[in-house]
Amino acid sequence: MSRMTGASIDRDEVARFDALAARWWDERGPMAVLHKFNPVRVGYIRDEACRIFDRDPAAPFPLEGLSVIDIGCGGGVLSEPLARLGASVTGLDPASGNVAAARAHAEAEGLSIDYRDETIEAVAARGERFDIVLAMEVVEHVSDRAGFLHACCTTVKPGGLLFAATLNRTMRSFALAIVGAEYVLRWLPRGTHDWEKFVTPRELAADLAAGGLTVTDTTGVVYNPLNDSWRASRDTGVNYMIAAHRPA
Repeated sequence: MSRMTGASIDRDEVARFDALAARWWDERGPMAVLHKFNPVRVGYIRDEACRIFDRDPAAPFPLEGLSVIDIGCGGGVLSEPLARLGASVTGLDPASGNVAAARAHAEAEGLSIDYRDETIEAVAARGERFDIVLAMEVVEHVSDRAGFLHACCTTVKPGGLLFAATLNRTMRSFALAIVGAEYVLRWLPRGTHDWEKFVTPRELAADLAAGGLTVTDTTGVVYNPLNDSWRASRDTGVNYMIAAHRPA
């Protein structure tokens, strides 16, 4: 972790995910749920970005010419499909094992993605700016949410977008995302989530507003056990995604 300089880093969380680095692309391994969840994330980002940037989501490369930074990119499960949609993608992760796994997989797939083992605070301090900033399934793992989101917002270009996906702090999320997913179904390793770090849509919107962004959409994501798949929903009681825009 050669460039870990962010105050929002939770080193225990980094170590936890670093230990899983070799299994990011194992669709039956610890990240199986993420792989099933991923098409919903990709579709949401593509469609909202096309709406704001006036693109055709059905085009072969609808994100062509747009710069994207994927914060907490892990092994690149989200970064790679966005690169295939034409985006110029930078992937950040403070866990060096994750970055190594992401680089190796992208190279094997013939994809050019700029993976870095550093923090968004370091990127923001250098003055780098992006059309699309992603904080997907990472907000609930940082030690300083407000500071982390401020850095995220800082890196959004005028006219750009920030996407976040996280877990709502409700009793239902405790029952389903922690008790159910970690202890009963064992979809995730025990201790993956801390319910007290979950954030409500109102709290997240307030943090983004403090960074100069306006939430343009909030969408829930729900699991369908009948076909073992995830879909977008109006129900934000457990998982949800937010899109926020910086005025041009």
